[in-house]
Amino acid sequence: MFNYKCTSCGKDYGRDEVRYLCPACSKDYKPGMPLKGVLTAEFDYDEIRAKFSKDNPDLNLFSAVEKEFYPEFFHGNTPFHKSARLSGLTGFDNLYIKNDSLNPSGSYKDRASFLVVAEAIRIKEEKIVAASTGNAASSLAAVCASAGKKALIFVPESAPKAKLLQMHVYGAEVVTVKGTYDEAFRMSMEYTEKNGGLNRNTAYHPLTIEGKKTSALEMYVQNGFKAPNAVLVPVGDGVIISGVYKGFYDLKMCGLIEKIPRLICVQSESSNAIHNFIESGVYKDAANPATVADSISVKTPSNAYMARNAVVSTDGFSVTVRDEDIMKAQKTLAGNTGIYAEPSSSAVLTGLLKAKNNFDNKEQIVLLITGSGLKDTAATAKYLNG
Repeated sequence: MFNYKCTSCGKDYGRDEVRYLCPACSKDYKPGMPLKGVLTAEFDYDEIRAKFSKDNPDLNLFSAVEKEFYPEFFHGNTPFHKSARLSGLTGFDNLYIKNDSLNPSGSYKDRASFLVVAEAIRIKEEKIVAASTGNAASSLAAVCASAGKKALIFVPESAPKAKLLQMHVYGAEVVTVKGTYDEAFRMSMEYTEKNGGLNRNTAYHPLTIEGKKTSALEMYVQNGFKAPNAVLVPVGDGVIISGVYKGFYDLKMCGLIEKIPRLICVQSESSNAIHNFIESGVYKDAANPATVADSISVKTPSNAYMARNAVVSTDGFSVTVRDEDIMKAQKTLAGNTGIYAEPSSSAVLTGLLKAKNNFDNKEQIVLLITGSGLKDTAATAKYLNG
């Protein structure tokens, strides 16, 4: 079906030859560093092109796990539509929304969790471990519940209560960490090294990228078998934007599109490590990543290198936004589209308005909404009551 390719050195590996990172490039890796040696799946693109039909498009042709191992968890195929009201409000003629807040657990992370759990079924692994600020954790817990697998979650104690509640109601084992997401990431890595289990950590397991690419494949089909001009993505650890890039990359390699859309990285002003990396070419941790947008609050983004490449290679750019503007955008988005997005997703509207001069108003621009506002109603209440 495919080989894994290292994004750092380019070396190829067989499907079951490695599980997580390129052994050569990651040998000096320690938690607290961006990942090197992240793997991506390289398919037989000629074969996919020969089998792909626009009359009956089968996106499973691009999957790194066979359908027979899929859990009973029905996700994806989320709405993709033009927003006339938002287009009129912002001055863009073709402003579209891809609304992943309507996945079963309320976030984009269901795409990655689904594929990792499918892999666990394939290799007969019963326990899946992850670190998360909330969305990946509640997503993994949901998919594990559907498949009868055990989910072990390491989550910072600052995670929104609604997300913690989801994890518990799905039956996950939750370890609350006194510290940040980065500390939870370290503890989860140490756990699987000592005790086993399949580690779902974002980018560390290559299938998280393969799962997150599926929104790009859907956009291509939903958009009449063509790519949009630009996609704005909320960015924390850099895996969603890398996944979107990978989906369009696969389509390009198959000859189904000519050009990958410009990918626009939107970060909080405080959680800005990838933004600064894109701008300067020099990586540096975010000094103080505290932000109302908890889903994109990361000191050391795991997939910084691939995320930077996704933006630079598509002639995209990066923009940072203030918390107060994020919360204003949340209300604007809800009041004009009926979509109540969590703060991290609302950031993309703020980013569009801040970087307005970087776009042609005739371009087809997509705002990627990655999570529901119901995940963190406390942030909304604080803003509305403030």
